[in-house]
Amino acid sequence: MRASTLSSLFLGALFPAIALAGTVVHDSSFTPNHILRVTVAELPTGCQSRQSVIVNGTSPGPALHIPPGTSSWIRVYNDMTDQNLTMHWHGLAQRMAPFADGTPQASQWPIPPGHFFDYEIATRLGDSGTYYYHSHVEMQAISCSGPLIVDDCGASPYTYDDERIFHFQDWYHETDQQLVNNVKGVPYHWTGETNGILLNGQGVAAGQTATTGPPGGSRGRFGGGHSSPPGRGGRGGGGRFSQRDVVTVDQTTTATGCSLPVIDVEPGKTYRFRFIGATGLSLLTMAFEGHGNLTIVQVDGFEYNAPVETEHLQIGAGQRFDVVFKTKTVQDLEADGNKSTYFLQFETRERPDPYRGYAVLRYYDDSEIPASPSGSVLDLPAQVNNWMEYTFTPLEPGTNEAPTAAEVTRRVIIDSVLTTDQASGRVVWQLAHQDWTEFTPQIPLLVDIYQRGQAAVPNYDAAMKNYGWDPKTKAFPAKIGEVLEIVFQNRGALVGQSGFVETHPFHAHSNHYYDIGSGEGLYDADANNAKIAALNYRPVLRDTTMLYQYGGTVAPGAPAGWRAWRIRVADAGVWLIHCHILAHMMMGMQTAWVVGGAADIQQIPLEVSQAYFTYGGSVYGNTTHAPTQYQFFNATNKCVAAPQVLANVTRRGF
Repeated sequence: MRASTLSSLFLGALFPAIALAGTVVHDSSFTPNHILRVTVAELPTGCQSRQSVIVNGTSPGPALHIPPGTSSWIRVYNDMTDQNLTMHWHGLAQRMAPFADGTPQASQWPIPPGHFFDYEIATRLGDSGTYYYHSHVEMQAISCSGPLIVDDCGASPYTYDDERIFHFQDWYHETDQQLVNNVKGVPYHWTGETNGILLNGQGVAAGQTATTGPPGGSRGRFGGGHSSPPGRGGRGGGGRFSQRDVVTVDQTTTATGCSLPVIDVEPGKTYRFRFIGATGLSLLTMAFEGHGNLTIVQVDGFEYNAPVETEHLQIGAGQRFDVVFKTKTVQDLEADGNKSTYFLQFETRERPDPYRGYAVLRYYDDSEIPASPSGSVLDLPAQVNNWMEYTFTPLEPGTNEAPTAAEVTRRVIIDSVLTTDQASGRVVWQLAHQDWTEFTPQIPLLVDIYQRGQAAVPNYDAAMKNYGWDPKTKAFPAKIGEVLEIVFQNRGALVGQSGFVETHPFHAHSNHYYDIGSGEGLYDADANNAKIAALNYRPVLRDTTMLYQYGGTVAPGAPAGWRAWRIRVADAGVWLIHCHILAHMMMGMQTAWVVGGAADIQQIPLEVSQAYFTYGGSVYGNTTHAPTQYQFFNATNKCVAAPQVLANVTRRGF
């Protein structure tokens, strides 16, 4: 949905290589690789309208493509007049310069109104995959998000003709501030269930009915113009493209009327579908009418998995799935009664008031977009807690470093429970007997460590006696070289002694982790280790997986279910691990982790780092001030030997 037009979104493919890191002034001679301008606008959405935080005039914002094996600068303008802003690069764990993870009061001060901040991101050659960016301030991420794609260096291990992006978002009638006031107030009021699900900015609110839509338009080709054909890698060109397909579409357009979202494809082609769960609440299950050929080839970016066949997908807030999808041939369509459109049906799960929505898979863009069907097109599974558990394994097992049980040096049990804060009377979500929000620290934890050194680092011994976190800093310490087993233990709510349980998508900003499964009741390490051994299961790296509710109600405080990870602690810094339901985050369902000691973390010279210590300091630019920042990464492009890369890749076709 576009409120205004911004040209020149891509302002340079690669920042010039430099010999050494150092202080740089980003004046008028500096050209960032990408520019994101964040504003507030009243947008037509869900067949209605809503005041929303948007990026470059749209929601979702533009799809950013960044290269692997080099660094990029992304400038983020806060053009709002009365709200702070940050931008988080979801899934690109440990790839940002210090102070650039986009987490307010953890890694940086937020960007004040009327200012901008230049984020420096350095990708590795193995980072190719699907990510996304979003604000990390309160409820802004409901609409303030967009796809972030790290291109392959050379060829993808899977061949395909083109790509499409499926960017799912929740939609609410209420404004962000109304939702914030509801969950932070006394008495407490829940935000309510989602009023609709949007796909690439288009959707139908609950109680509304979609009408037919016009033929043509570019909305159905969002993410198109990028391929990995046989024998060639990289973006655009090659393959069996028609002239229509080679046009790159990296930004959505204004939603008009009240029609269903559309995804345009051509007969007899292979596509890479990039599914992004940018919802703030909803867990979705979905499938295509008349198409059962979904092959999952990557989950949460970073590491390709061995292909997994499925007839339906399930995606929670923060998750991403890359799917190889073969369209029907012309002969198939003729045999199907000359159909040119099929429905994608998606439904929310694990919520008291489920929502069902539709999109249209359209084979010929001169066809009209059909209205909503009168009833359910597909019978989607109701159960969610067994989908793809202990399933995703690495495509290249030789590069996988999943720790064994014998390598684990420490287990951290994090109880998850809804309770009441006795001091304030607020209803809060606690993790390990603590509720943590962006308002918990008075100054960002990373800033505090730069200012006060080791005195600001959480005390390891004190944390070991207090559920894993230091009572003074309220942060979890971790030593570089540790192998952690982190277990999230769902427990029945204590509020009103109700015992109800919710499903939570847990996301890690730090190292990607190896998900070692989930189950009902209380975590039993021996039983789970035996299951992993029996299955000969070697997991891929993930950054967001689900803690399920199972039965939905247990005795207050009783165990309901668990989710377990293993992490090789490697990179120093300040990082969050949290539930990705936005309202739960505001209610305290976050944990802050400090990895390493002060000497490990203080990677920018102290005389330079002082510019980051102040809200609105000299690292934040505005109309009269050019920011001075520390360029942390050497921007030399490591993806310079595509033939060698191709020689080491086994191509998979379908």
